[in-house]
This record gives sequence, C-alpha cells and structure tokens, in this order.
Amino acid sequence: MASLTQAERRSVGVLARKHCSRSDLGDLDAKRCASDPLQVLSASMHGRIASLIPLKYQRMAASPFGFFRGAASIMAADLAAHPHTGLVTQLCGDAHVANLGAFAAQDGGLVFDLNDFDETIQGPFEWDVKRFATSLLLAGRETGLDREARQASVDTFTQSYSTAMQQFATMPVVELARFQIRRLAHLAPIPAIFRIAQRSTPQRLLDKLTAQPATPGGARHLLHQPPLQQAVTELERDGILAGLEHYGATLQSERRHFFAQYRPVDVVLRVVGTGSVGLRCYVVYMEGSSRRPGSDPLFLQVKEEPASAYAAYLPRSASGTPHQGERVVDGQRLMQLVSDPFLGYTTVHGRDYLVRQFNDHKASLDLSSITPAMLQGYASLCGEILARGHARGGDPAAISAYIGSNGRFSKSILRFAESYARKTRQDWKALRQKMKQQGIPLVEADTTSSKSKKASATSAKASKR
Repeated sequence: MASLTQAERRSVGVLARKHCSRSDLGDLDAKRCASDPLQVLSASMHGRIASLIPLKYQRMAASPFGFFRGAASIMAADLAAHPHTGLVTQLCGDAHVANLGAFAAQDGGLVFDLNDFDETIQGPFEWDVKRFATSLLLAGRETGLDREARQASVDTFTQSYSTAMQQFATMPVVELARFQIRRLAHLAPIPAIFRIAQRSTPQRLLDKLTAQPATPGGARHLLHQPPLQQAVTELERDGILAGLEHYGATLQSERRHFFAQYRPVDVVLRVVGTGSVGLRCYVVYMEGSSRRPGSDPLFLQVKEEPASAYAAYLPRSASGTPHQGERVVDGQRLMQLVSDPFLGYTTVHGRDYLVRQFNDHKASLDLSSITPAMLQGYASLCGEILARGHARGGDPAAISAYIGSNGRFSKSILRFAESYARKTRQDWKALRQKMKQQGIPLVEADTTSSKSKKASATSAKASKR
C-alpha cells in the first residue's frame, strides 16, 4: 500500500466500511461464538507442562479479568467468527490494561509502552482495540468502579486512539518512526509506575531471586520455590545454555559483544503471568566476567513461544516466519519505539523460545489503587500508544479514514466491549463450575483497593482496642 497516494490509501479505509460497517463492529452474535469456549481453552493447553495447568486455571478462575487475561485463545476464535474490516496491521494480540508498562531502554532511561507480544501477528486492527476496550470494563469492575466510570474509560480510550491515528495518517514516515509520547509525567498513574520501575534494579532482583553461596568463595544460586520457581534437570539446563549460544547470533553485533562478557551461573523454571502458565519459561542468572561475584548480575528470561492464538484464523502468509520466537521479536520491534537491547530468540530441544531481560526496571499499573480519573488518564495514554503501534505496523491513513470523525466507531467498540465483558463473566462462571466438578481448588482474587485495605486495618485495630 506504500505505492498508493494519500487519497488512495484513505479510499481503502472508506471502502472497508462496505465490507464491515462501523455499526457492525459493535455486534456480538452468540451463535457465531464457539459453542464450548472451555474446549477452545483446553485445546490451547496442548504441549504445556501438565502439572502447571491447574495453576493456570486457578489464576483464571480468581476473577473475570483473570479469566480474560488467560483466554486469548477464546477471544481469537470469537473475533475470527465475526466480520472484520480487513485493514491489517501488526497486532499486539493480547492488548489489555496489564500488558503495558515501564521498562529500561538501552540508554538507561525508562519508557512506557506495550510490553507483551506473545500473540503478536498481522491481523485486523480492530481486534486489538476490542480486546483492550473489554479489558478496561473488566478491570474497572474488578476494582469497584461504577458503570459510568468504566464506560467513560472506554470512550476516552477509543477517542484517544482515533485522534492519534488521525495525526499519524498525515505524519511523514520518518517522524512516525521516531514519534515519542511526551505527556507521561502529567498522567496520575505513570509517575508511580516509574518510581516502582526505578527500584526494580538487577541488584534488587539478585537479592529477591538468589541465595548467598553456602561456602566462602562459592557462587550464588537461584532460589527454589516450587511451583513458582523450581530446579531444572541437567538435560534442561544443558539445552538452555546451548540455546543461549544460538540466541547470541540474533542480537545486533555490538550487543553480542556485551552479552559475550557474561557467563551463566544458574537456571530455574519459573511460572509467569496468567496466559503463559504451563509454557516452559526459564530464568538464567548470569554474571559479568570482569567483576567480583554478584556485582554485575544479568537475568534473562527464556520463554517458550507456541504459535499465536490468532494464527489458525488468519491467512498463512499473516503468520510470517515459522520460528515463533522470531515472530515475537519482529512484532515487538515493529510496534515498540524502543525495545529491550537483549531481545532475541533461540530453539531448545525442538521448541521455539523468546529471550529477553527478566524484569529489568519493569513495572505496570497497580489496579488495586486506581480511581476513575486515573483510569481515564491511563486509557487515554494507552489509546495513543496502541495507535502508534498500529500506525508503525500498518497504514494509518486507511485506518483513520475507516474510523471517521462522527463517533460511530467509539460507540460500536463500547457496545462490543460491554457484550464481550458479559460473555467473559459467563465463561468465567463456567470454568469455576468445571473446576469444582474436577476438585480443583478455587482461589479468590484480592480486589480490595489500597484505601479499603487501610480502612480495614484501621477498623481492625480499633476493634482490638
């Protein structure tokens, strides 16, 4: 589409309305959705570590939003069963309020961006928009915000996305490629996120994840805390370390030079997130070879990457490269302004893996203390960030022309999000019922806000007096 004129690119977007009108975007037809969503979820567990699957179900069953976070496979099937615009861009694939956060850039500064790309793939732009909008309603409900505040956050998000896309549609390519969002300091949730990220240093991780050597002069080792962090077999360890040699070749040359100055010390299997539970995810503790032990730690995450949940519903060409780790790296680099300098990929025992720094200056939104005003500000920022990612990976002129300026797009996205939030709660209840029948313990989510927790603590002290 790059060879088309601006007017021709906009015409593509307007014509897409005939294929899928903006009003149609708001429709959710239950008859089109999977008749057994839990079967779709079960199928997505194929190849995962069997002993960890109940833990994934427990995390999903804790709340509707927890379910939503782990059910990308269900939503992918449901979205694909409905008409779409055909306006393709690079999707995050799992766009929701907890999948943005702060992390360290190569220059040491902190950036805020999308930060989870396990499901990234080329697909219709509105799939990300619908998923994020639904997450705002579910997360807002979980934290006790009223319906009006939740709806306002979705409207703010879609308006921000639309306005930003309109801006990107006329922006020179080079300016778009380096466009930075500079209003972060003015949004209430962001300074708090950055403060947490600044404290999340490699040295703090060293204290949190490792134990002192048992003997003088010995090496530190990663803690074993089953089932969340556990020892690996010798075969697993050898495979991961061999995989790191291949991973080095996927880094840029100067980064290969820096990586070569670290040596591996220990490896553990670690459970992360909700959707990823059951996938093989390893943490590798490394130390700089020119410093005293423990003074120059580097933690790498080596995370198994199956095919995107959307791959089965999109043309084969949209799946891109057959190596799933490379798919994630390519999608992440395309959508992010700045990416982890140690982002790469490898293969271990026939499985594809993504490699990145583990929790280096990373932090995300604390939902337990959010207010309506904070959620609105956050939604506005996220709309702009998602629009930038889509503009970098697709055609902003076509997308902007499709959206238009009469507000119909925003109303339809809200209507869909409300319908899908209701469906998610129904699917969540079905999962809980199934777990009860199978004897899997249920764990309730702690949705109490920070203010409520303080009030409860004060009340408890008063009652003791």
